[in-house]
Amino acid sequence: MVQSTTPITDIPLIQHPLRLMLSNALRQNTVLDCLNDEELGELESLLVIAEVKKEDLLLAQGSVEMEQYFVLEGLLKRVVANPEGKEMILRFAGAKDIETSYAAWRLETPAPYSIRAVTKVRVAKCPMPQWAELMSRHPQLKHDFEYEVMRLMSEIMAHTITLHLLDATGRMKRFQRKHPELATLIPKKDLALHLNISPETLSRLLHQE
Repeated sequence: MVQSTTPITDIPLIQHPLRLMLSNALRQNTVLDCLNDEELGELESLLVIAEVKKEDLLLAQGSVEMEQYFVLEGLLKRVVANPEGKEMILRFAGAKDIETSYAAWRLETPAPYSIRAVTKVRVAKCPMPQWAELMSRHPQLKHDFEYEVMRLMSEIMAHTITLHLLDATGRMKRFQRKHPELATLIPKKDLALHLNISPETLSRLLHQE
């Protein structure tokens, strides 16, 4: 299946007909608590709203053009693929979450994974250089954002370790415990790929509950 990187719409937030609703959703984002109204307005002037179809790409693995994403609606997945095309889903990001390739951008390396839509998704986004420049003027924002990036990296590492240490049942139960808000939203094929088990095994485990 050929996957497009072109969003359905790409409209500056300050010109969007749903600006008020989208601004309110943006204010719920996990890394923006420290910003006051004036500072949020400064951020909003940089953002565009993209509406992306299911399975379309926001970021392609290997890309050097990177953006910062704030999830307003829907669900994203972070996916890494080996040269043979075998994929692994590293994490999911829903409303109020961020997705980012900030670490790769800082290291001046290509994106080590892709970011793809699980469902129809609405995100606010801006080029990574603009996001970094904004953070340089707001130290608390930079602190909170970089802390979240490190937390996500730690979470992915912990998940990867459990793929080796836990059996299929243990992996599923851990995911349900850690992410109860996502367990019923993720398609079974994606959840199975995330847990590194077959769809048949996942279906059997779910029917045992």
